[in-house]
Amino acid sequence: MSVSSSPVTTTAPFPYIGLLSLAGAIFVSVTSEFLPTGLLPAMARDLDVKISTAGYLVTIFAGTVVIATTPLAAVTQRYSRKTLIVVVLLVIAVANVIAAIAPTYGVLVAARILGGLAHGLFWAVVAAYAAHLVPAHQLGKAVSITAGGGTAAFVLGVPVGTAIGNALGWRAAFIIIGVVVAVLALVIVKFLPPVNHHVERKAGEERVPLYRDPSFKAVLLLCTVILILLTGQNTFYTYIAPWLTDVSSFEQGSVALVLFLYGGAGIIGLVGAGYASDRFPRKAFVGVVLVVMAAVLTLALATASTVVVLIAVIVWGAAFGGIPAMLQTRMLRTASFRTRDLSAALQTTAFNVGIGGGALLGGLLLDGIGLDVLPFVMILLVAIGLGLSLATDTVKDRRERHQLRAS
Repeated sequence: MSVSSSPVTTTAPFPYIGLLSLAGAIFVSVTSEFLPTGLLPAMARDLDVKISTAGYLVTIFAGTVVIATTPLAAVTQRYSRKTLIVVVLLVIAVANVIAAIAPTYGVLVAARILGGLAHGLFWAVVAAYAAHLVPAHQLGKAVSITAGGGTAAFVLGVPVGTAIGNALGWRAAFIIIGVVVAVLALVIVKFLPPVNHHVERKAGEERVPLYRDPSFKAVLLLCTVILILLTGQNTFYTYIAPWLTDVSSFEQGSVALVLFLYGGAGIIGLVGAGYASDRFPRKAFVGVVLVVMAAVLTLALATASTVVVLIAVIVWGAAFGGIPAMLQTRMLRTASFRTRDLSAALQTTAFNVGIGGGALLGGLLLDGIGLDVLPFVMILLVAIGLGLSLATDTVKDRRERHQLRAS
């Protein structure tokens, strides 16, 4: 998992404006993805379908991202990264407008599929973009800035979208987010620096398939770690609301505040991740994962105390808030320059499989055993992911020491 070379010069000023524009694009894209979650009852009533059927709109979106991201990344490899971001943002805007005017559930499904196609390609491009803008030693800081857009979407974007939907109707919410996405596309045109993502080949050098790149095996291992960690996280977090009311002793009206505090704490974790990922990435990653496990174990064992559970939830949110950015930074350092875009696509797929797979596993466990078991299953899966990460690092270190002795 060596740090790949990059054409970025170390003397260039840090591209705050470009990275903030990327963060804004991520904010509106993620808000668009999860907007239906707060509007499902209204959408179900208007379209005359069950709430569970309306909920499939989120599943369909995520499934489209999983299936389409890597193929779309491969076929668009030769196109300008900046141009692709602008195009997919405009497609996302159109998809939201189509959703807003959809006369039937079927048309709404088609709109979500279109949005999922664009969203998958968007992440395949954006996830690697920061690595083209900054040198390797600034990756953690750059990724923490762009990842802040996703965190802000959960803390602010989705709640505000839900509030707009409740006040003006769910169709108005989709129209408004569509307009905002189009505005962010214009911001990208103005403020995001273009990058050269093409790998220059030397004279006579043959093109090697990406899957034969020396870093590709390490990329797949890291994707496995991501998948396991995200599956564990979402096995429990997807059902945190009913767990708070049915297993712990929170009132239904206080759940939104608890989730807001969880998301707000995640911002703190994200800021810390930007600092730690550039200075001691391995130790920081191990540390925050252990804190997540300890926090979840605490709330699982102290269900009767709302104070202890609330503190544990906040600690959990702060610790986990930095993990996605740390994983993205690690992926960019693991992949060689020529495989960054493919690696970003595989990373996006792993994240979405983990999100969807965790929700599915949690639902099955909920129906078969009960809510009580979910935090313990999460801890087990997160521990497995951490163990695989540590084992991979150990093997890598031994191989590098062996190569040094041999040379």
